[in-house]
Amino acid sequence: MPVPISQAWTVASYVLTQKVKGRKQYPLVLMLEPLYRCNLACAGCGKIQYPAHVLKRELSPEECFKAVDECGAPMVSIPGGEPLMHSQIEKIVEGLLARRKYIYLCTNALLLKEKLHLFKPSKYLTFSVHLDGQKEHHDFSVCREGGYELAVEGIKAALARGFRVTTNTTLFDGADPNSVRAFFDEMMKLGVEGMMLSPGYNYDKAPDQKHFLGRARTRRLFRAMLSNRKPAWRFNQSMLFLEFLMGKRDFRCTPWGMPTYSIFGWQKPCYLLQDGYADTFDELMATTEWGNYGTESGNPQCANCMVHSGYEASGVDYTFSSLKGLLATARATLFTKNTDEEALLLLNEPLKPVHAHNPLVQIEGNPEKLEETRA
Repeated sequence: MPVPISQAWTVASYVLTQKVKGRKQYPLVLMLEPLYRCNLACAGCGKIQYPAHVLKRELSPEECFKAVDECGAPMVSIPGGEPLMHSQIEKIVEGLLARRKYIYLCTNALLLKEKLHLFKPSKYLTFSVHLDGQKEHHDFSVCREGGYELAVEGIKAALARGFRVTTNTTLFDGADPNSVRAFFDEMMKLGVEGMMLSPGYNYDKAPDQKHFLGRARTRRLFRAMLSNRKPAWRFNQSMLFLEFLMGKRDFRCTPWGMPTYSIFGWQKPCYLLQDGYADTFDELMATTEWGNYGTESGNPQCANCMVHSGYEASGVDYTFSSLKGLLATARATLFTKNTDEEALLLLNEPLKPVHAHNPLVQIEGNPEKLEETRA
């Protein structure tokens, strides 16, 4: 089972409690960003393009604990930036472990081997390693040759010491579904607990604006990748969210499901957009105009979004909203093959991966901004 029973039970109990209380808007995962500083300069990232004085800032452990306690979500994801560059990351993790929060420490794993001694294996702590596919594609995506090998070394070291390890993969236009399926095989052979997937989001600050997926291309890509799947593949996320990416389900965005707290405060309305900040979690929930966001709102910033931070909580909420949702989740979990003859044809379509005809994107300068479409 890709998610331990204890974690699944904790999440299920929490969501059912929210249902009993009649709460329609509740957090599921806190996105805790203790810094924006990073040791990579990925072309699709919108977090590292801040001036130097911002990149030097860090949340203190006490600020992190306050945010976690205010929010109350059972899971905490620690993205960045690169969290392992935080000067007190071990203290932050210790405090969250003491609160029995399930932690996903997101890392590019370049520093993982040398930082492992700061942590102890726990069922509550998972290193979620950013790998965007097989070696050539990953190195292109993160704009660093040799990044894949370093990440794999970090994964092996963490697994050898008994840590939980998952991968998180962001996919962009031009991704080869056959290569991604081969990547799934590689990760299962490596021994990771499970894999997490999401399409990329077109951050305004990202240097490369050319290769973000529109909704139709997202569905086509994920249908090709995730249909006719192998029994060995394990995914550490909502099965209904994966069906949403494949075009088999339609969900409304639930941005409150994964609220974000960073060096600027509580970010409105979600991890991806920055339409202001609130001083407290209660203020975030009370003052954000939630109806102005999501594809159904007509907001052009949301038009192509199918990202996990907006829709994975939607899948979890649907699971516990009715018997139909529970049965759908059980079926998607137990019967994972998703036989689809047309999807097999998609795998045979000619495709030239982005990295086959483009050099590594350089961060210097201001590349022309191109808008993505749904085509």
